[in-house]
Order: sequence, then C-alpha cells, then structure tokens
Amino acid sequence: MSQQPVPERLQISPFLVLYLIMSMQIGIGVLGYQRIIAEAAGYDAWISVLGAGLSIHIIIWMIYKICGTVDGDIVAANAYVFGKKIGNLVSSFFIIYLLIFALAVLRTFIEVIQVWMFPELSIFWFSLVFLILAVYIVFGGFRTVTGIAFFCIVLPSYLLLTFSFALKYADFRNLLPIFDHSAKDLITSAYKMSLTYIGFEIPLFFYPFIKDAPKSQKWAHLGVFLTTIIYTILAIVTFTYFSEDQLAKSIWATLEMWKIVSMPFVERFEYIGIANWNLIILPNICIALWGSSMILKRAFKLRQKKGVIILALFCLIAINFFDTRAKINFLNDWTGKIGFGVTYLYIPFLFIATMIVKKVKNK
Repeated sequence: MSQQPVPERLQISPFLVLYLIMSMQIGIGVLGYQRIIAEAAGYDAWISVLGAGLSIHIIIWMIYKICGTVDGDIVAANAYVFGKKIGNLVSSFFIIYLLIFALAVLRTFIEVIQVWMFPELSIFWFSLVFLILAVYIVFGGFRTVTGIAFFCIVLPSYLLLTFSFALKYADFRNLLPIFDHSAKDLITSAYKMSLTYIGFEIPLFFYPFIKDAPKSQKWAHLGVFLTTIIYTILAIVTFTYFSEDQLAKSIWATLEMWKIVSMPFVERFEYIGIANWNLIILPNICIALWGSSMILKRAFKLRQKKGVIILALFCLIAINFFDTRAKINFLNDWTGKIGFGVTYLYIPFLFIATMIVKKVKNK
C-alpha cells in the first residue's frame, strides 16, 4: 500500500525537518500559555511543560514507525489499516483538523493586533492579504514552504534575547516550594499545553517528501527538544517576573514582558514583537494549507493548486464568524482538544493497528 515515490528534486534534506517542526510548534500559543498552565498547577507548571515536551518524543517515534512501515504519509497509513475507501474517509478528518489549526492561529493573531495595536483592524482584509501570501508560497511547492519555515525560525530568533530584560526584575523565590502540587494538577497543566505544543505531528503529512526519511527522525526529536527548552525557560522567566495574582490577570504574559524592554531607538518594543510574529505564524498557515491540500490531492484526486484555493477561501469565510473573545476562546479550546485527541489518542491507535496489520500481512 506504499505510495508513488516523490521525485528527488521535490524532496528536502533530513535536517530541515527540525525547522518544520519548530515552526509549527512555535505559533500563537507562546504569547499567553503561561496563565493557562498556571491555573491548574500554579508555579509548578514549568514541570508540566517539561513533562509534556518529553512525552512528545514517544509520539514522534510512533509517527516514524507508522510512516516507515507503510512507506508513505497519513493517507497511506489509513489506507493500510482500514482499506482505501474507509481510509480516505478517515484521512478527510485531517483536512478539517489542519484547517481548524490554521483558523485558530490566524484569528488569535488578529485579536492580538486588535487589542495591542489597531482596534479597528478589519478581520476580512487582513485575512485576505495573509491567505493570498500563504497560497502564493504553497504554489511554490513543498521546498518553498520549507524555505519559509527555515527563515521564519531563524530571522525572529533574536526575540528570545529580549526576555533577558525581565530577569532584572525576577524573583526566583516565586518558584518555591517546588513540587507543591499533586500529580493530577501537573497532568492537567500538561494537558492545557495541548494548543501550544501541537504541530509536531506534521511528519505524518510530508514524510515522502524527505530525502532518506528515516535519517530525519533525530532532527524531529531535536526540534521537539529545542521547543520544549524554549517553552520551559520562558515559563520560568514569566513565573519569576509576575506574582501569581498578576499572572492570573495577564492574558498575553509574553507581550506584557516586552513592555519593559528599553532600547534607545524604540519606545514600544511590543509593537516590534507583534510585527515579527507575522513571520512566526506564516509557516503555521502555509504548512497547514499545504498538508490539507495534499490530503485532498492524494485521497480525492483534486489538483493541489485548486485544493489550496478552495481551502483558503473556506478559512477566509469561516474566520469572520469568530468576532468575539468568547468565540475565539471556544475555537482555541476545541483546537487544543482536537489536537490532543489526534496526537495522544489517534496516533498511538494507528501505531498499534499498523503493527497488527503488518504482522497479519506477513503471515
């Protein structure tokens, strides 16, 4: 049930998987995840961030086992387990999943711009321009999408240094006593990291586009490891900067720490940070559109360029319905829940099913 091999000129080097995974994991969630995880486990929540990140390595290992066994992507894996017709039906769910992910990222970013910079910003016109750019990039093929992911991780990486300004006001006693919460609280907090961490499952969608794909597994693990370290350090910096009462009222804790960044040539650094975040969420949208249109092409024989336009139009229409804070929260909550279901429930199920089917076929 393996799929047609992808020509080498369309494939990417194994090390680029690191940038693809990091660019999908670092998105809109990083701007305000600290308050959400602290609700359950207080300032022990950094332990949950670390624990959730470590658990992802098991899922990455499963993803590579699945793709290696079927010698293909999620469509090939579903067809291998369920048969072609039912498999394609199951694969169509992942089109919806990737679209909801793209929708949540883009709409939340627009909300950040509206709250912090331009309250009158039009949802429709901003989305239209952003989606036209994303479609243009996807039209360039997977190598172009990968190039954008690479540059959108490397270029804004200097932003990490700006959080050192908060260390001047850090009180590390905020973290004490450590392990002051139950295992249940820590697990709940780790679950609330779902929206922030999802995106690492994308090798399921582009596995055939990697040259010598098994060699890329170590880069996938490294990408997840680096993201985990970034999120853990940022959580610790945030917890030492804010008291628990202050953090409870901070929706965008990461942005609020930028308020104290003082430079001779810029007064409001958070404006520069938000402008840079355009680069950070661009690969989120591009990879989601590429992945969902590739499934449309593979499962339903629809040309990818047509598929991308249809899916982008769907996003453009749907985004206008999320016009209040409550609706955006609802969208983000469900994106996190669906992402958790896909990564921690469906992928282990598919892994076990693939191994069983392989044994049966070998006999």
